[in-house]
Amino acid sequence: MLNLERIPDQVGYLLLTEDGAVISSGGEMENDERIASVIYGLITLTDKVDSLMQEDGYKRISVVYDDHCYVICLSNKKIHVVKRKFSLNDTEPAIA
Repeated sequence: MLNLERIPDQVGYLLLTEDGAVISSGGEMENDERIASVIYGLITLTDKVDSLMQEDGYKRISVVYDDHCYVICLSNKKIHVVKRKFSLNDTEPAIA
């Protein structure tokens, strides 16, 4: 399993089940059920849009603000969410 705490510039993370329940969390997102609910709603909406367009679905979702971003991906039947420091002068955020 990927150790989300080791991702460079991360300030928080969530690990969710496929139905949106928090498995683990840390940093600024520790025990943040509200953000987990918003993320799960975004994924549910994305799944509906993808099914209408008959596409395979998303691989990664990035929500970018001026000073931080949320990177969301589905792996091993779990939803991984990382909040990272971000500057618009930087290139697109990536999880390595």
